[in-house]
Amino acid sequence: MKRIAFIGSGGSGKSTLAQKLGRKLNIEVYHLDTLLWKPNWEPTTKEEQKRIQLGLIKREQWIIDGNYNGTMDIRLEAADTIIFLDFNRVLCTYRVLKRAIKYYNRKRPDMAEGVNERLDFNFIKWVWDYPKKIRPIVMRRLENLPENKKVIILKSPKEAHQFLEIVKTGRP
Repeated sequence: MKRIAFIGSGGSGKSTLAQKLGRKLNIEVYHLDTLLWKPNWEPTTKEEQKRIQLGLIKREQWIIDGNYNGTMDIRLEAADTIIFLDFNRVLCTYRVLKRAIKYYNRKRPDMAEGVNERLDFNFIKWVWDYPKKIRPIVMRRLENLPENKKVIILKSPKEAHQFLEIVKTGRP
């Protein structure tokens, strides 16, 4: 595991797990939310998103967390390991709401300067709809990857914790 892509619904814990794994493996972590949002929630263009990610994947080692479905293939093709946090919608929605309250009108650790947390009902709806609308697309992408890719699907925080323990100790 040297080139790791984290994907999953908002609120699944991608950034947190990526940070923990990065510390264990001594690999730098790149949060796409930090890199792809400009102040006041202004998005970067698709061309900028591609350019930034193409630069990141040239590195020998990396952990990149984030969905960005329009550019996901860049990361999936370059990664040797893909970790999909496939958590249930209730947990993810709860976490998004909790995060919005905790950081409301302040910057989260995994966001760019000038991008303060807000309560965004469209995003909450996206998280709620993720299992029906986005997950099937992600699963098709994962199923169509070459066999040399290691795909790890974690279905709960408990499985995520167990995964980190295995990485830490080298055994289940």
